[in-house]
Amino acid sequence: MYWNPAIERLSAKELEEIQERRLKALVNTVYDYSPFYRKKFKEAGLHPSDIKSLNDLPKLPFTKKQDLRDTYPFGMFTVPLSQVVRFHASSGTTGKPTVVGYTANDIRNWVESLCRALVSCGVSSDDIMQIAYGYGLFTGGLGFHYAAERLGSTVIPISAGNTARQVELMRDLGTTVIACTPSYMLYLSEYALEMGVDIANDTKLRAGIFGAEPWSEETRRRIEEKTGITAYDVYGTSELSGPLFTECTERNGIHIWADMFLIEIVDPETGEQVGEGEKGELVVTTLTKEALPLIRWRTGDITYMESDKCGCGRTHPRIMRILGRADDMLIVRGVNVFPSQIEHVLLQIPEVGEHYMIILDRREDGLDEMTIQVELSDRVSIDTTSDILNLEKKIAEKLKSVLNVWAKVEVVNPGTLQRFEGKAKRVIDKRKI
Repeated sequence: MYWNPAIERLSAKELEEIQERRLKALVNTVYDYSPFYRKKFKEAGLHPSDIKSLNDLPKLPFTKKQDLRDTYPFGMFTVPLSQVVRFHASSGTTGKPTVVGYTANDIRNWVESLCRALVSCGVSSDDIMQIAYGYGLFTGGLGFHYAAERLGSTVIPISAGNTARQVELMRDLGTTVIACTPSYMLYLSEYALEMGVDIANDTKLRAGIFGAEPWSEETRRRIEEKTGITAYDVYGTSELSGPLFTECTERNGIHIWADMFLIEIVDPETGEQVGEGEKGELVVTTLTKEALPLIRWRTGDITYMESDKCGCGRTHPRIMRILGRADDMLIVRGVNVFPSQIEHVLLQIPEVGEHYMIILDRREDGLDEMTIQVELSDRVSIDTTSDILNLEKKIAEKLKSVLNVWAKVEVVNPGTLQRFEGKAKRVIDKRKI
């Protein structure tokens, strides 16, 4: 099933021609209408005429989140505010917020991108979609809302939280697809059972589209085992528009629509492009955005790319599951550790539940100490202290074999650790306090 087959099945050569034409137009536009980009180009000794093909892309300077903060609120816009029909913004919890503006055409392209994505994972006008992402300045809720309505799906715009009501509406209104964070889906299934509702047997839910936080294949497996649904990955950032891309029914990578976005994978340290299949930081150039075009936007997300034709027939390149964020990487005793690596290990252990917390501290002797609190699975029963200690040792040894650094493990009872209705907060770094 395709939303726009004429575009989704273009040949690699045809896509490259579109990208090259739009890249040339983009650099001319930002040079003419953005003092920010004109200054960056001049500092780099560049003129738009220097960009003659896609091979010239590395000549262009990177754009970073700090640039949006430094030019807050409108300093990177390339259209007058009279053409901006909507703002979205980040929370600003880690610094100055970032503001993204949209023209009417930007909204249409956002909806087009997500419509292609939703159709690729089987969503249709026959579905009832429950949107449990936040609405408002956060892009998640409204992005899914507009795309689902455009498809003709029935929308339940419940937003995040109010979990009892989520379960009630899911059962009573016949929800077939849900969109939320993966950690919230695990919590939702847990909460539903406490209400006497088994999602697999008591609802019509068949699929979930999960994102806004890194998650692993093991989390996918746990969600599917608990709920009986098919779980799909979604990707997007507020700066690029919001949720934009998903896996298709093949579930072998996330399709990036190459007629709208030009992607690279670069070494996070050097900024040099890496080869296909090599892990690095995702960099995106927006080819059709009008209000806030971004050139070589460093997303901070770590992944790798595949360009071979997908089994679904779509020809656009794919990025694989986001492994973590460059700025989420933890350095423990000189070793680089991603929370997603820890999750990958934990969820392969049958005795372990889905909820965990990573606590970093510094000992009196100056060495880093990592403690991982993890809940027991509610499907197992361990009664003796000896059994708990043996399980903690088993988990610690498996973590050490993957991370190459020792972690103290504390096993706690089910329901002990905090649950989150939005993005899960898995790391407490006391070294920064």
